Amino acid sequence: MSFPPPGRDFYGRLPFDPMVPPPKPARVREVTGGTRKNRAATEKARKYQREEVVELARRRHLLDVDDLEGEEMEHILETARSFSEVMRRPIKKVPSLRGKTVVNLFYEPSTRTRLSFEVAAKRLSADVLNFTASTSSVEKGESLKDTALTLRAMGVDAVIVRHPAAGAPWLLRRWLDVCVINAGDGMHAHPTQALLDLFTMRERLGGLEGRTIAYVGDILHSRVARSGFKACLAMGMRVIAVAPPTLLPSFVPPGVEVQHDLDEVLPRCDVLYILRIQKERQTEGRFPSLQEYVSLYQLNMERLGKARPGVLVMHPGPMNRGVEIASEVADAPHAAITSQVAAGVAVRMAVLFLLLGSGEGGV
Repeated sequence: MSFPPPGRDFYGRLPFDPMVPPPKPARVREVTGGTRKNRAATEKARKYQREEVVELARRRHLLDVDDLEGEEMEHILETARSFSEVMRRPIKKVPSLRGKTVVNLFYEPSTRTRLSFEVAAKRLSADVLNFTASTSSVEKGESLKDTALTLRAMGVDAVIVRHPAAGAPWLLRRWLDVCVINAGDGMHAHPTQALLDLFTMRERLGGLEGRTIAYVGDILHSRVARSGFKACLAMGMRVIAVAPPTLLPSFVPPGVEVQHDLDEVLPRCDVLYILRIQKERQTEGRFPSLQEYVSLYQLNMERLGKARPGVLVMHPGPMNRGVEIASEVADAPHAAITSQVAAGVAVRMAVLFLLLGSGEGGV
């Protein structure tokens, strides 16, 4: 496993230490103080940051936010901020992963996640292979294991997997000796979505500690909510789950408040995270009709007016306009839905960069 070596940036230049400000020019050293004590403190900070990079790289995989400590999440978000600045430049491509091969192994339909990972890998100069189950040998009966062994034989460096079965990424981790990133497994986990949501909230709201977020809607079937609960709690946020009883899982993590009345929760929240009604996973008739769900849980302009001023509205996509969210709300200034898409590219660039690394000591 490789990771960015100390002193090398994502352009391959020296000197650079990720997330540590460069040394002050000599002419201002007398202002900030060039004492031995200050130099020792700076070196200590740099050592701490290097240890964070090493620890994250040693993990090799990103399967759920459980894999990450709070400090590691912070480090990913800070790295993503650097890449978001790169994305605003005329030339958005950097050579960090030149020579690496990344596979998007998607067994479910996806627009935002698959394209986001593809753009992220290409902007890091990696070679990208896109696998779609419907046009592969899976249609002829090939198993996940045989597909994984085929990829291993081709010498790929990372596999980004989305699969309808919970736990599929963990199986790939057993079968492959390459980096595995979970892009969504069944109703279980979606770690990079949780990270990009944290990034979006922090960019729009500032600090996250003490903020209140409400996840509203189909929590039972939502891997976004499951990973989001853990990530938000780890960052010191207050988390509320708002849904009818039939759309709540049997177990909700400690620290998550459960409510059934959306109107009561609205004035308390800094963030309203609206979840899609997943019709493809609705087979048990969890609510009488869409009309009843809309009347009780749709975020419309009337309800938005009851919310806290400046409330942030988020949605993982794709949206069912007119069902869980009114079209006017989705297009309102409160909404950060397109900001989430942009954040997804930066965060996934950061994850690929930190897990695969560049420069000396490559795989």
